[in-house]
Amino acid sequence: MPLRSPTVPRDPVHHPLFARFYAWISVLAEDKAGVAAHRDELLDGLSGRVIEIGAGNGLNFAHYPATVSEVVAIEPERHLRQLAAAAALRSEVPVDVVPGAAEALPVKSEGFDAVVVSLVLCSVRDLPRSLGEIHRVLRPGGELRFYEHGRAQGRAMPLVQQALDRTVWPLLFGGCHTGRDTLAALRAAGFEVGTYRRLRVPDRGLPLPSSAHVLGVARRPPDQDGPETPG
Repeated sequence: MPLRSPTVPRDPVHHPLFARFYAWISVLAEDKAGVAAHRDELLDGLSGRVIEIGAGNGLNFAHYPATVSEVVAIEPERHLRQLAAAAALRSEVPVDVVPGAAEALPVKSEGFDAVVVSLVLCSVRDLPRSLGEIHRVLRPGGELRFYEHGRAQGRAMPLVQQALDRTVWPLLFGGCHTGRDTLAALRAAGFEVGTYRRLRVPDRGLPLPSSAHVLGVARRPPDQDGPETPG
């Protein structure tokens, strides 16, 4: 006898233990690590239709400015999606939380004025394909706002990140990788990287493998075709 009905789709991401850990630690980091202020900076000045990839438990929703007319929030993990749906009810802008994976976004091409990625590119299964999808759904000239942790600067920590990413870190932290190079990946996907700044989170104490953050803006160039994605 099958354990699940064939008509019920399988969630594209299923990390129930990590999802509960993330829901706890992300709320703690809002004030303790200053992440709430980074969310304000990330979303400041946005307007029009926005799609947020990997919305998690919906902590960005309270930071969207009133100039945003609609947010489509994609979240593949069921527990986090339920928390995001609850957060959407408290949002001052319209938010529609829907299931879906970054590698195959369930929306039309060029339908959004802006895309938001926030602490998610570290954990997508196929980074080039995900960025290709983001490029596809963003209108020409539209903005990609990004706030991600990734490859550290210097010599020692990148080696630590590389070792962790090849072994235990993705297994323990829901597919997360510590050393992905966000800026290089954005450029390779056809985005024009604009202003950005590097952050350390938390900004005090010993640095963690996930402490190197980058926050900034990229743009899909006007009248540019999307990059080819692997078949």
